[in-house]
Amino acid sequence: MPFTRRAFCTGLAALPLSRPAWAQETPLLTARPATVQLAPEGYPATEVWGYDGRLPGPQIRVPQGSRLSRRLVNGLQVPTSVHWHGIRIDNAMDGVAGLTQDPVPPGGRFDYAFELPDAGTFWYHAHTNSMEQVARGLSGALIVEESTPPDIDRDEVLMLDDWLLDPETGRFAGDFGNPMMRSHAGRLGNLLGINGRYDFSLEARQNERLRLRLINAANARIFMLRLEGMVGWTVALDGMPLAQPEPVSTEIILAPAQRVDLIVDVTAEAGTPAALLSYADDDSWQALAEVTVTGPKSSARRAAPAPLPPNPRMDVPGVAEAELREMRMEGGAMRGMTSGRFEGQDMDFQRLVQRGQFWALSGQVGRGEAPFARYTLGETARIRWVNDTVFPHAMHLHGMHFRTVAADGSQGPMRDTLLVKPQESAEVAFVADNPGKWLLHCHMLGHAASGMTTWIEVA
Repeated sequence: MPFTRRAFCTGLAALPLSRPAWAQETPLLTARPATVQLAPEGYPATEVWGYDGRLPGPQIRVPQGSRLSRRLVNGLQVPTSVHWHGIRIDNAMDGVAGLTQDPVPPGGRFDYAFELPDAGTFWYHAHTNSMEQVARGLSGALIVEESTPPDIDRDEVLMLDDWLLDPETGRFAGDFGNPMMRSHAGRLGNLLGINGRYDFSLEARQNERLRLRLINAANARIFMLRLEGMVGWTVALDGMPLAQPEPVSTEIILAPAQRVDLIVDVTAEAGTPAALLSYADDDSWQALAEVTVTGPKSSARRAAPAPLPPNPRMDVPGVAEAELREMRMEGGAMRGMTSGRFEGQDMDFQRLVQRGQFWALSGQVGRGEAPFARYTLGETARIRWVNDTVFPHAMHLHGMHFRTVAADGSQGPMRDTLLVKPQESAEVAFVADNPGKWLLHCHMLGHAASGMTTWIEVA
């Protein structure tokens, strides 16, 4: 059961010297240990790994069409790298250790520099031993701003996360290689929070209009969210604007790595509840972000918001004629692990389990030497994900966005991460317009570390 505001669960390198600021050509982003107060006051502080010693890392805001440059400085005792999640990026800058770059050793540096073609809500996180490094705090928000912003009063970034802590010591609990977590739902925390705080809150006025940029930075938790005292519209998913804002009439499901941009009007009066609620393990709804309403901003609400300006290259033509490739999700506890071996996998199953490999994609355990598919530059690609397991999987494609494809051929919103439920399938299509070797994996990071990782090649 997660920590709540009511109760806290019980029982359970010296940095390289940098040049003076006036001599720096590239801003630094330093991965290093730090100590933060994640748990409520009265409980021990937690030793984390953070960018610039912060959790989450520094928020990066840049205009669309600009060029982003950061020099990663590794102040950890282990290798690391940075993935710029959701950016349609040059392959060499994608940050996947072992595929697009060598990991940056302790004390080492690596220069990232790339164009930002799309406006939207993105994020950055470690992509070397991601399950542990992201869980320890190595992530931050990357906001690419439209040249014409929407009609709002305030723009707020909310990075949702959970942390698995030992309340006696404040340290991260459990073994990051724990086979039970890796073969089941993943590493789920017992403390939930936003922007590194379990008690995150906002102040607002009645009829104030906010843009809420929600980012799920959790290792494995799927957040189910609800608005209280606010009326909202979804205007973008995974950084990509919707053609028309969609009223929020049901719960918002946010899988690991997914983002949603909401424009909300605060409808509650001063002194009445307003919050972003999260569904809890005890079947209750609890405030993940409380909104304190201080008084009226205006006497009347505004009209529904206009759509955000579209990003370039959002069409996916030629889907009906594209070759359909099927990718089956296999393995995990309670189903795939009972067969004795992964279908199509020659290696003895017990040897895989001993190596901590519990998952496969179409019989392939781990990234492998050969890609799942090779595409010609500009080709329309079509993949059907089939979930043969009893757990959900958040499938993430690097370097490009895709559209979901319904049975009737209609296309859904553009995304880079899609939640595929147990015993269900989902079809996606994208234009393979970004050359290079691109990772495709489950963003339940324990699943990715335990075999549910592959790649495609575009040339």
